[in-house]
Amino acid sequence: MCHHLDTRAQPHPLSCRKRLAEEKGAELVEAAFVIPMLLMLLIGIIWIAQAYNVYQTMTRATREGARFAVIPSCASCGNAFPTETEVRTVIDAALSVASLKPNLVSNFTMQRNVVLNPTTTPQETGVVISYDYPFTFFMPFTSVHLTSISIPISIQMREER
Repeated sequence: MCHHLDTRAQPHPLSCRKRLAEEKGAELVEAAFVIPMLLMLLIGIIWIAQAYNVYQTMTRATREGARFAVIPSCASCGNAFPTETEVRTVIDAALSVASLKPNLVSNFTMQRNVVLNPTTTPQETGVVISYDYPFTFFMPFTSVHLTSISIPISIQMREER
């Protein structure tokens, strides 16, 4: 009786070598396709994060300006609200601190006595500040090169009385 019943065919050593020779360089070709896509994705994530950082900076600066706009001056001074120029100065200062250029701000509008929530009684009025800021980004390996988009911001705040 035979204890060794292994009937599998052993691969011929020449066929393995032939198969390896046919796949030589395939990893290099695959890497040439995959690495640019991964780099594009990584750089795209970085640029989108930078655009989001600009948006958050704009939001913070505009909230500071809106907070300044809704607080009246002292009672002995007549309780007058700050002018649009004074509010714009506060926003520009906050943008400058964050290394953004205030001279690039476009479509700046400030509206006073805007009804914020018409369903409440009594109706609350406030100030609405809005503007656009350009952001230029670059996506390598695509047709999007140094494209400038306009990031809009609009903040509303209730006036203090």
